[in-house]
Amino acid sequence: MPTQPSKALETFDNPHPERDYVIRIRMPEFTCLCPKTGQPDFAELLLEYVPDRRCVELKSLKLYIWSFRDEGAFHEDVTNRILNRLVEVCEPRFMRLSADFNVRGGIYTSVVVEHRTEGWQPPARTELP
Repeated sequence: MPTQPSKALETFDNPHPERDYVIRIRMPEFTCLCPKTGQPDFAELLLEYVPDRRCVELKSLKLYIWSFRDEGAFHEDVTNRILNRLVEVCEPRFMRLSADFNVRGGIYTSVVVEHRTEGWQPPARTELP
């Protein structure tokens, strides 16, 4: 197989570090394994962030997300671990990761975790008519 999962995350220089703007990345095919049963868990991840100096490179993100496919992980743990790693490599002004897991045993789980750089405040939202 030419492409393999990887824990390596790459970044590139933010082309507009002078401006606050939001990057949204939807990842509808996240999978990991239930640590109790070994059965697959499926989730849609939504990453939203305001970059500072670096942005995450999408192919490396895809391979990183793929690397969890054969790992046993509780929903709460894997969501926090992914956010922690992304914050470590990107050092964003703000980052939120939402994980919406599909039904397991009649229960849906959603986990939302956030990071905010100390002192950073979002700009006031402009409402248009």
